[in-house]
Parts: sequence; structure tokens; C-alpha cells
Amino acid sequence: MNEFREMRRKRQQLYEEESIGILQKSTSGTLALFGDDGYLYAVPISYVYNDGRLYFHSALSGHKVDAIRNCDKASFCVIEQDDVQPKKYTTFFRSVIAFGRIHIISDEQEKLATAYMLGNRYNPNDDESLKKELESGFSRMLMIRFDIEHLTGKEAIELMKQRNI
Repeated sequence: MNEFREMRRKRQQLYEEESIGILQKSTSGTLALFGDDGYLYAVPISYVYNDGRLYFHSALSGHKVDAIRNCDKASFCVIEQDDVQPKKYTTFFRSVIAFGRIHIISDEQEKLATAYMLGNRYNPNDDESLKKELESGFSRMLMIRFDIEHLTGKEAIELMKQRNI
């Protein structure tokens, strides 16, 4: 297991359960990968969280897929709250960053199960429509799994005070 740095402002760190709650509730984030020519590649993407893992879908090829195949280290950031306070020269924020290993799912059963999980996340209670969508597009999609190794959440000190923490 890797050694990850500790958060500098520990007073603002969310409990792990709170960070997981943000991942469960939010619908999109930014996936950061090592891209071409040493440039980092950060892409906004929809996801589903399940049991310490994030799942994404993708086309069969592209910048994201190439980056994943070249390096399995990644990070993922979700901003739950971003409330600019102009008169206070600050932002009331709440966010989560996950670090981990990412790979393309090769097992067809796992790929199908995670595709259903993602589809049900964004279009719940419509199994027939999801089944049709997957029947027509499954062969042209990849499912990607991000195994979280380190998770941190942070919020503005003002929000912590409001919650009496």
C-alpha cells in the first residue's frame, strides 16, 4: 500500500463516512490521469460508487482509455458544495478526493454488472429501457473500475462551525 500524505488542515477533514456519503450522493466528478507527453489529463465524468470502488463507462478508444492503459494510478475529485461568499472573500466548500488504481474491466460478467449498476444510478426503476440500451450499445463501451486506496474529504471551516464540529 502506498504512503499518502496527511491533510495539512486536519481540523477541516471530513470523517470517512461523510466522504463516502458525498461519493454516494454526487453524480459527477473529475478524473485525473497521466496523459500524453507528461501532461496530466483531467476529465469530468459521471460515475457510481459501490463498496470502496468507483465505476465509469467509456467509449472503446480515446485519450482517457489510452491514459488508463499507460498508467493505473489516478485521482478523482468531487465537489459537493461550492458557495462563493464575496463579502467574506472565501468559499464555503465541501469536496472529496480519492486516490487509487484504475483499470478497464475485462471480465464480461463484471462489465455487465457494473454497466447495470451505472445505468440504474442515473435512470432508476426502468430496467426494460436499460436492458435495451445495453443490448444495443454494450459491445461499443468499456467499463472502468477505480479501486480507492486513499480517500479524503474537506470542508470550509465555516461549514464545520455551522455543524458545531
